[in-house]
Amino acid sequence: MDNTHAQTTILVTGPARSGKSEWAERLAHESGRPVLYIATAREDPDDADWTARIAAHRQRRPAHWLTLCSPTELELALLTVGTGECCLLVDSLGTWVANLLELDDAAWSTHCAQVLDALVQRPAALVILVAEETGWGVIPAYPQGRVFRDRLGALVRRLGPRADATYLVTGGYALDLRRLGVPIDRA
Repeated sequence: MDNTHAQTTILVTGPARSGKSEWAERLAHESGRPVLYIATAREDPDDADWTARIAAHRQRRPAHWLTLCSPTELELALLTVGTGECCLLVDSLGTWVANLLELDDAAWSTHCAQVLDALVQRPAALVILVAEETGWGVIPAYPQGRVFRDRLGALVRRLGPRADATYLVTGGYALDLRRLGVPIDRA
């Protein structure tokens, strides 16, 4: 990984169980920087499956990585934690979006704009964002599912062109979309 940029943003996206978190963790490790893991999940002791998923993520991370739980205030975390030498690993944007589904469209737009601004103003040298791809299946039959899918899809679409590297992880492979892809939104 190139460590010569003052600030670098990497977006890692893909479907469920594709390996995107593992790829993001590998990139963080290979950066050679101290890593601060920003977890967006809320723990729920009544949900054994969710608890097991969180535990699996924790067990996979090196013990020396610090973890910050930030289920809703991602923009604040991006602006206030880390240093110019560290790597922030945010896992995941889909969970963050789900945690804010109750917001109306105006409040949601404000949160998104604040996160995009924070990515530019942050103190950390490297930020790796993990995001789920939700629009590859059927259109959800219930309104809240459609809001989630649309909000996350729009956020990922806005982040991709702003990121210095964008990876799609699927089928056991990480594809470098900057190198292989053609941008559809040209200024």
